[in-house]
Amino acid sequence: MSKQFWIALAVIAAILIGIVVVTNHSKPTTVSGKPTSHLEGTSPEGVTLVEYGDYECPVCETFYAPVKQVAAKYSDKAVFQFRNLPLTSIHPNAFAAARAAEAAGLQGKYWEMHDILYENQNSWVSASQPLSVFDTYAKSLGLNQTQFDRDYASEAVNNAINADLSAFDATGDEKATPTFYLDGKKLDNTQLINSNNQPTVDAFSKVLDAELAKKAKA
Repeated sequence: MSKQFWIALAVIAAILIGIVVVTNHSKPTTVSGKPTSHLEGTSPEGVTLVEYGDYECPVCETFYAPVKQVAAKYSDKAVFQFRNLPLTSIHPNAFAAARAAEAAGLQGKYWEMHDILYENQNSWVSASQPLSVFDTYAKSLGLNQTQFDRDYASEAVNNAINADLSAFDATGDEKATPTFYLDGKKLDNTQLINSNNQPTVDAFSKVLDAELAKKAKA
């Protein structure tokens, strides 16, 4: 078969898996602030699943519901963490959405804003002024509007997001969303999808159960 055939086949496979990738050849940069630490769940065995995500990424939105269900299912067995990886070269409002989540987090509503952003992704991705949309979400969550707008524009929030980006750069992996790390080891997203190329609770459970069993034997 021709070289062109195999290239075309590889492209189709990448589309089916649906992972958004941005090549990263840059060296990690030093930024002010520390990476975010938004956590859910507890884990006696010390199992942690970290997602680097982009709120504007349509594939991340596809993973959102299964991940939320898995986090609930394993809330007493594993810790779940979300970190920002806005791919601004292809998702112009992604950094702004990360700002909204971080600003809400400063009023104790991080996960609530995280959920609203994914559940209403189509409502703000093309907005010329996304903050006006995020303000309506902040109001629905009962946030102090003045503080939310101030935190949204703050250097502290900007630095937190950039610290997440720097932390991902330090892995040396290609920028892709979503990217998952289980106990520091990068997962292949094909492990997390079914035969129809859709992320499922069962697929995540299989991976987590194997890690929990391994920790139990250690």
